[in-house]
Amino acid sequence: MTEPLDPLMRLMQTLAERAETRPSGSYTTKLMEGGAAKIGQKVREEAEELIEAALETGDTGRAHFVYEAADLVYHTLVLLAWKGVDLTEVAAELARREGTSGLVEKASRKTNHNSSEK
Repeated sequence: MTEPLDPLMRLMQTLAERAETRPSGSYTTKLMEGGAAKIGQKVREEAEELIEAALETGDTGRAHFVYEAADLVYHTLVLLAWKGVDLTEVAAELARREGTSGLVEKASRKTNHNSSEK
């Protein structure tokens, strides 16, 4: 039985392989060779497009929103692969935060960040 998140895991595996092998003619390779700046530019662009699509209404607006969300997820995964971070690490971080208020979690980051600077 196929799990709903299997495509994300397969994509992450493919991107990790591309990060190592950098095959020529690959869009992913082109992004990765541009480093964090180029990939980050695409993440920002796709995030803006997702926000714009969120303002659209109706079935067409919903389909466009899903399309743009997929683009943002793809480019975010490219950045993770470029950085050598697996999606399972992100899932583990989300699991760690589960059940914690977002406001509490954010406040703890400030406390932990300030403690490490001293």
